[in-house]
Amino acid sequence: MSWHATILTLFPEAFPGILGISLPGKALKDGLWSLETLDIRSFARDKHASVDDTPYGGGAGMVMRPDVLDDAIEGAEARFGKASRKIYLSPRGRVLNQNLVSELAAEESLLLVCGRYEGVDQRVIDKQGLEEVSLGDFVLAGGEVAAMALIEACVRLLPGVLGNETTVDEESFSEGLLEYPHYTRPAVWKGEAVPEVLISGHHEKVRAWRKEQAEAITRSRRPDLYERYVLNRKKV
Repeated sequence: MSWHATILTLFPEAFPGILGISLPGKALKDGLWSLETLDIRSFARDKHASVDDTPYGGGAGMVMRPDVLDDAIEGAEARFGKASRKIYLSPRGRVLNQNLVSELAAEESLLLVCGRYEGVDQRVIDKQGLEEVSLGDFVLAGGEVAAMALIEACVRLLPGVLGNETTVDEESFSEGLLEYPHYTRPAVWKGEAVPEVLISGHHEKVRAWRKEQAEAITRSRRPDLYERYVLNRKKV
């Protein structure tokens, strides 16, 4: 059974978008994963196809209605099957990192809710048990871009997608570190030469150099990650 994602959105035409090209697109065509989209507006209950309303208590913006969104979620699961995890892309959610990506890639199916406006009614979040997930400490106009990012990150981890499974083990965050620098031909470019160790043919020295570089870059750019990395090493 292939990994499956269902997207609830007001803009189904946005998909597959970037997910339809390169490695994710090839994996999609090869059946390594599958994607369905469902238009939330198709579950609206009035002639104007309204999906939002003014917030109780006042304030700017509009809020997505719980009845419409609940019907959309129920309709999606009736059509495509119950999802292993149901996620609402939200700036107040758990920040997406490689550990969470690995968790989600190991599931059979995800249902992703792409909000718009000021957000969605809290009652449908609670009733449906939606997990809130965020890309980071910033706000987008809606959840579609975040959903694509989450899906692409998961699809890359699926067996057979990358071809060389060792690639995943050497990427940023795989050991709690940012990735080491990469070099390719030409060996000398604009007066800058590739580090000698990389053309030495000595695999152990190459591995040691890459580890040192990854540690130095992480320590400099993400001291929070480096501190966690050091603590984890002490526990081993």
